[in-house]
Amino acid sequence: MPNILSSVFARSPIGPIQKHIRTAHRCAEQLEPFFEATFSDDWEKALTIHEKIIELENKADKIKKSIRLSLPKSLFLPVPRTDLLEIITVQDKVANRTKDIAGIVIGRRMQVPDELHATFLEYVRRSIATSAQALKAMSELDELLETGFKGREVDFVERLIEELDRIESDTDALQIQVRRTLFRLEQALPPVDVVFLYKTIDWVGDLADRASRVGSHLQLLLAR
Repeated sequence: MPNILSSVFARSPIGPIQKHIRTAHRCAEQLEPFFEATFSDDWEKALTIHEKIIELENKADKIKKSIRLSLPKSLFLPVPRTDLLEIITVQDKVANRTKDIAGIVIGRRMQVPDELHATFLEYVRRSIATSAQALKAMSELDELLETGFKGREVDFVERLIEELDRIESDTDALQIQVRRTLFRLEQALPPVDVVFLYKTIDWVGDLADRASRVGSHLQLLLAR
């Protein structure tokens, strides 16, 4: 006779949720080579990377929908179902914002001023690092479940989340630097280009913020 409890727990959504954030992060990390290609005016390469971003965002979206449809409503879920659904939503926004950023740049063939290249790319890299740290924290979710959200594993994940917050704060500081530099340059640039450059800067920061929220939701699980 099959073990009913084993059958229920075998459908744990934790593995798919971790797969989802890995996919979302793979999407986000495409932004570094994407912007490098635009800086060198290699729009053919940028278009190829943009297509890869769309592919990964679509993959993340399919995983999200699959989890939502298959997430059990039984009492055997190790954490509240609503919390897991919220984490999936926040993770998915990382991939969505990545697609937004690449889309606006490709759509307008947007040129970031040469004077901004170094700081802007550092800013993008730090935003991607926020996503990478969120992935690192969420990769511990299965271990947290095994330990019953107790002991050293909780302390370890708390440190990961603290580091995530520090990285996200770095992006805030870099965003200020990028905006200040653009402010000094904007008089020499077409006004419409300036508007969209500021929007892109804001969206790169929003990407880091969305990744940081993944850690915030994980921290809520730790507090329950």
